[in-house]
Amino acid sequence: MPNITVELLRGRTVEQRRDFAKAVADHAVAILGARRQDVRMVFSEITPDIVANGGVLASEDDSRAGVVASLADDA
Repeated sequence: MPNITVELLRGRTVEQRRDFAKAVADHAVAILGARRQDVRMVFSEITPDIVANGGVLASEDDSRAGVVASLADDA
């Protein structure tokens, strides 16, 4: 049984998580031979101030400002 943990910046919609879960489950069935009902996924929402990329907090990374701002607008 595949157990998949997905970390996403807070602000993704239920529809986005649903679509992502279906796509990942489809691939787990096709590639791993898993039974669809056995593909378990847990979503963890994180905030930009608790994740860093290349040593820079996402909340302070100018190259990610657009993404972070759009997710904050949706929340």
